[in-house]
Amino acid sequence: MAALAAGGLLALSGCSPSDAGGGDSTYGFTQAEQVKDSEITVWVDASREPAVTAFEKAYPDIKISYETYDGSSGGSGSFQSKIALMDQAGEGWPDVVFSTQQNDAIWASKQTANGEQGFAAPLNKGLFDQDFLDGFADGALDYATIDGTVYALRNDLAQTVFYYNQALLDEFGYEVPTTWEEYAELGDKLAAEHPGYILGTMGDTFMTYVYYGGSESPVFQSPEPGVFHSDVSDEHAQKISKIIDGMLANGTLVQDSFFSADFAAKYADKLVGVPGPVWYTGAIFQGGLAVPAGQIGVAPPLTWEGGDVAAGNVGGGQWYASSHSKNLEAVKTFLEFVTSADEFQVDASSGYPAYTDAATKWLAKQAEAGYFVNDDFQTVMSDAATQVWDGWNVTNWSPETAWAKVVIPGIAAGETVESLLPAWQKELENEATVNGYTVK
Repeated sequence: MAALAAGGLLALSGCSPSDAGGGDSTYGFTQAEQVKDSEITVWVDASREPAVTAFEKAYPDIKISYETYDGSSGGSGSFQSKIALMDQAGEGWPDVVFSTQQNDAIWASKQTANGEQGFAAPLNKGLFDQDFLDGFADGALDYATIDGTVYALRNDLAQTVFYYNQALLDEFGYEVPTTWEEYAELGDKLAAEHPGYILGTMGDTFMTYVYYGGSESPVFQSPEPGVFHSDVSDEHAQKISKIIDGMLANGTLVQDSFFSADFAAKYADKLVGVPGPVWYTGAIFQGGLAVPAGQIGVAPPLTWEGGDVAAGNVGGGQWYASSHSKNLEAVKTFLEFVTSADEFQVDASSGYPAYTDAATKWLAKQAEAGYFVNDDFQTVMSDAATQVWDGWNVTNWSPETAWAKVVIPGIAAGETVESLLPAWQKELENEATVNGYTVK
């Protein structure tokens, strides 16, 4: 997977683990006094609750409690704000946190305002064996790597592909689109010949990654630490915006969230095709829409006509270990389990695991179940994982917040995305400035 991590991408390094005690800095940070067999507290979003359940079953002797929160979904920043309160109090930190966002390592690795070490514990300075870390897909840990130090473990990859309903395509006599231009043409044809059927939605904030990251639009870039760049006048940004506007106008893109209460009732049998991340497999098709096996196919990411394949990257989530934990051995066991063990990543996870061995088994499970109509879906998904466009970067705020503030309400008010582009860029630049970035 091609990606740029904040602070640059440097090779990981490891050292031999050793026993940690209070004040020990063997692992690259000052550890709290370790309390053997003490309970660990884990924060997860609702989708990761099965990870905790599976761990409790596999390790009944390890004491664990968990709290469910929003996982910073939509760029809410709840992870950071909650930890900031605990930093001020000097107590109360969880031992493990899952975040849906890719950018938390930027703030979680930094010292606090009062000079204390950051929340996130370094993971490649001896706490985890290098052999284990090497088991993640190439590039999977890049976003959590700051100046050569790994601060989080990737849960799943989130490369985009193109999903299609073969049964509907056959019924209507349509072909699977391979380019953004063909996607737009299919929208025009579908609207004219089969009104009410759709090719996606713009109702979720993560569509920024799907449509703009996946179309090589340089809207959200940090070419070097502390610098932000956005260019909505770029040809690709202009073209994809026109495509989105045309499909919103003809009704083949809707404004409902995939996760709204009535999306399935309205569109379960109306979704002909959609670009999106591989986690749509479990979260959308097998989950919310409950599409039975033998209907859905997986095609490569859409490209521009004559252009190269460039997948978008839509989340994937990260697991963080607390530098304040009093039971790092249990934390290590938990994180190794939830990122690599079959009991969660293969049997209960909705997405494509970031850990290579688990990903291979997850793909084999989908093949054995006969869920997808095309035999080459495993190759399509694994290839897309190596084709993520490196023109989008992580910063210590999310691109989703400006989209939610400017574009979604603008669309709802009847404005075009194209007309909203300058305001969207301005809001992105304002957020960059507030976060201490230089806008170039």
